[in-house]
Amino acid sequence: MSVVDIGGLADLKHSRHSVTLSNGKRLILFRLPTIQPSGVTALPTVGGSGSGLWTYYAMEAECPHAGGPMAEAHIDIEDSSYIASCPWHAYDFNVETGESSYGVKACTFPVTVQDGRVRIHVSEDGGLQLAKIEPVSEKVKFKHGARVEPSGSLTYLGEEATLCDWCVHILNTSNPEHKIELTTHLFSLFATREQSPSPMRIGAGSATPPQEPPRQNLTQVKPGQMPKAGKGGNLKSRIMMIHALANIEQWAIDLAIDIIVRFASFQTTAQDGSDSSQQLPRTFFYDWLKVANDEAKHFSLLRARLEELGSHFGALPVHHGLWESAERTAHDLRARISVIALVHEARGLDVNPLTIEKFRNAKDGESVDVLNIIHNDEITHVTTGHRWLTWICQQEGTDPVQVFRSNVQKYFRGAVKGPFNAEARQQAGMDKSYYEDLYGQPWKGEVIAGG
Repeated sequence: MSVVDIGGLADLKHSRHSVTLSNGKRLILFRLPTIQPSGVTALPTVGGSGSGLWTYYAMEAECPHAGGPMAEAHIDIEDSSYIASCPWHAYDFNVETGESSYGVKACTFPVTVQDGRVRIHVSEDGGLQLAKIEPVSEKVKFKHGARVEPSGSLTYLGEEATLCDWCVHILNTSNPEHKIELTTHLFSLFATREQSPSPMRIGAGSATPPQEPPRQNLTQVKPGQMPKAGKGGNLKSRIMMIHALANIEQWAIDLAIDIIVRFASFQTTAQDGSDSSQQLPRTFFYDWLKVANDEAKHFSLLRARLEELGSHFGALPVHHGLWESAERTAHDLRARISVIALVHEARGLDVNPLTIEKFRNAKDGESVDVLNIIHNDEITHVTTGHRWLTWICQQEGTDPVQVFRSNVQKYFRGAVKGPFNAEARQQAGMDKSYYEDLYGQPWKGEVIAGG
């Protein structure tokens, strides 16, 4: 048995932390409000897994079903216990016992608090130590006191609204603060109802997405006409870089929402001419809602950071280049995933570390923290795209690499150029056979990273 000191209570203020042990094992440490019996007030405690108003739980970082990231689990309370649901397929696990309603079990680890220190007990040979601990951000920063008056009040749909109704409503919402709120609300609502007797209806074919989502108080230019941001060495340059990233993340919200409603009726095509077509499973919609929720978080963090630096979103011109790629792939889900998730977003994996280094060199630690959150999330977004393109190809008996390359050659403009972050791409499921020596349609501009 190893007892691993994770840190002091004063240092563990986030609701979840990613923990890596000296043997490479990865865990998630949850810090959750102590569940008290009705009418009982929490008192400070010594020892055990609790510390007054908070209780700590530890479990394996990967879902035992299919390896989903439990750092992004949705947390609910059932029968006075916390339940963590995997973001990939909604497998649920009691964070204390690891038990699941699906019959599989996650590894959990006892946590004790003593003398102000948090310790995890691991049933391995003695001598294990903490190698690394990092907070996992869940925060969404909502705006307080809008610079421009919102156009109309925030509207929530009724209980009978379908998922597609909600998606079209979000796509037609031009106010960015409302878009953040509605997106995070929809993800929480859908995830919660998935585990209830009345899951949200998909409503495939019942709602039509707009040709292009509207924008509020933004000056649009062509991608090639965007002013150059420079190398991040001064405040003006960093503001320009963050503004450009915020624009990409707002479009990324709409891209994840649009893929849900636009392709809700998608069915796979059997290559042998049989009728063995498959509809998209509900986990497809959950996965892309999770992506949309992440993108709303990213946009909110970048927008807030702009204001902290003395600017605001909308102060500079923006381009709609990502949506142009969406329009070119609006006819086919395979093409949409290939170009948006596995080219644009994968390109973000390549350039993010370089951007982070620029901000680190400028001693802008707050922006570095935000960009690190975005980079880590975007690896999972590329994973989502790779997973669903692979699933479609498995149903259709095709090669996902060839399907990807064929769609890029037809519908992407430009070359898929390096340098590549091969490690992050491999982590997302993309080996070099996907992207080496790959060219789309003739194009002289830069490849837009992100989305």
